[in-house]
Parts: sequence; C-alpha cells; structure tokens
Amino acid sequence: MVRPLQPTGTGLHPELTVAAVVERDGRFLLVEERINGRLVLNQPAGHVEDGETLAAAVVREALEETALDFIPEATIGAYLWERESGRNPYLRVAFAGRCTAPASLGRLDTGIERVLWLDRPEMVARSAQLRSPMVLRVVDDYARGIRHPLDLFQALTIEQLALRAAVL
Repeated sequence: MVRPLQPTGTGLHPELTVAAVVERDGRFLLVEERINGRLVLNQPAGHVEDGETLAAAVVREALEETALDFIPEATIGAYLWERESGRNPYLRVAFAGRCTAPASLGRLDTGIERVLWLDRPEMVARSAQLRSPMVLRVVDDYARGIRHPLDLFQALTIEQLALRAAVL
C-alpha cells in the first residue's frame, strides 16, 4: 500500500530511495531485475548514498542500471510504502526527466537483466511483476502532470546550519 507520509507510531525508519521516470512516445523506461531469484520490473531506482543529494543519487542510479545519462527536470513526489511487517518501509522520491544517448557500453548493475520501455497497459498486464506498488503509482502521477521544482528537497550540511544559526 502506498500512503501519505505519516508516522506509524512505532518509530518510522524508512529506507530512502530515488527513482527516475522517463517517458518517450507513451512508453516508460523500466529495468527488469532479479531480486531474491524473482524477475521484477522497476524504474531505474536505488538507495541514496552517504553525502549524496537526491538528484545526484537518481542520476547515478539511472546510469548504473541503464547506461543512460538521466537529466532530472522535476520532482514528481515522495512515496512511503510499508512492506510486510517487521521490515522498514521505503521512502521513494521520484524524479521526472529525460535520458541522453548511452553514456557507455559498460556493464549494468548486478541483477539487472535488461532495460525496456513499456506503456501503462503493458505495465498493468505485468503488474504481478512490479517490484512494488510505487512503480505504477509514480507513472500515474506523472501522467496526471504532477511536477514539483527540483529544489523541493534541500540538502543542508552541518556547516550551512551552523552559519544560518550564527546569522540569526
């Protein structure tokens, strides 16, 4: 279930991830990846690394998973998905953008079987293969025209916060 961001009362410790949404001629960029022996479909997506901005993370993940240069143009939204009991939820920040020609002919991330372009009906037909309910939800929000500025989320360093406090 994808739901609005709300604390659950049990201590919310989500895994922060990013996803790239790229649409071309009504088809969306997806990767087919093997997770725990199962072949699933997902947007190019992954975890944010220490010291990395959200935008830098989505560019890196798209490159690693598709060998395409992703250029973020807007933020679609933030999505909290509570997985089965006992596991941390995912907090996904999705970005809309475009891809340029392949950046390299290098290998794709471990587990990525192939890159493909599917339209929404094809995704629905393969819904049992979607890695999470966030995949289709993000596509639907994109199709509805939901776009926020890239600077919706700000990364502040300790030094910036200390400087701000000193000015106040």
